[in-house]
Amino acid sequence: MDVKEIKSTVSNLEKSTDNETILKLLNILNDGVQPSEKLLRETKVGVAVNKYRSNSSSEISNLVKKMIRKWKEVVQSEKSMKKLKENAPAAPASSASPASVGADSKRPEAGSTNSKFHNGPRNPKTDGVNTAIYENTTRNGSLSALYTALAIERDDDSKKILNVAKEIETEVYKAEYSQVNDSYRNKLRTFTMNLRNKRNPELRGRLLEGTITPQAFTKMTPNEMAPEALKQEIEKLNKQNLFDAQGATEKRAVTDRFTCGKCKHKKVSYYQMQTRSADEPLTTFCTCENCGNRWKFS
Repeated sequence: MDVKEIKSTVSNLEKSTDNETILKLLNILNDGVQPSEKLLRETKVGVAVNKYRSNSSSEISNLVKKMIRKWKEVVQSEKSMKKLKENAPAAPASSASPASVGADSKRPEAGSTNSKFHNGPRNPKTDGVNTAIYENTTRNGSLSALYTALAIERDDDSKKILNVAKEIETEVYKAEYSQVNDSYRNKLRTFTMNLRNKRNPELRGRLLEGTITPQAFTKMTPNEMAPEALKQEIEKLNKQNLFDAQGATEKRAVTDRFTCGKCKHKKVSYYQMQTRSADEPLTTFCTCENCGNRWKFS
């Protein structure tokens, strides 16, 4: 979900009064929000959600506590990584100790998967894949994160996963004029979080099976990357909101049959509603288009 979609969902949440709708909207935010400190500050979604921590429904309050805890952990991890990178000494690109060279030479090449990889979560280390292929540590970290996200619940060849991860990272790097900047980091974070979503196995599958190319993937919006179930839920909610908005609109018509008692003009708009019992006549509400005077009669 992008900032606009999150703000729209938060607005609907604040207007909701029944627990069923509140729970539905909270689940949409839980599935769709890929948290970062900047996103949470900009949308204030955490503040809006936290108001329901003490809701009378245990299902709602438990979900809110889970969401807030998860978002805090992500933001704290983001801060820790940033602090670690700021404090880490820069290692000369050409200095490689004999020990490290020897260690690299013993690493298995990215090839066929091994059954041991599937006894737990897959990542470059468990798959024996070397992702330290660039001089820039941030690029290597991004590549490793993409590999881990793509490998979730997949049995694909590790070489294929690495190639897809490399193509995604390279596309983002090229799009930022071969620079590692804030835009590069934010894009890679968004792509990784969407790929890591356990409710979105279709996205990983489409990438690894070639239905989506890495080039096309890097141009997709968060809404396009969302799980199919979430897309349908958002579309259903938008249609309901549109229907509710249309239902609340007054059906007005302009006529010269009525005369304004204030300015005597005859250009009057009106609409009719049943305000009393069914056997009583409709009430007509009039507005003078000239002076704005309003009146009603039955």
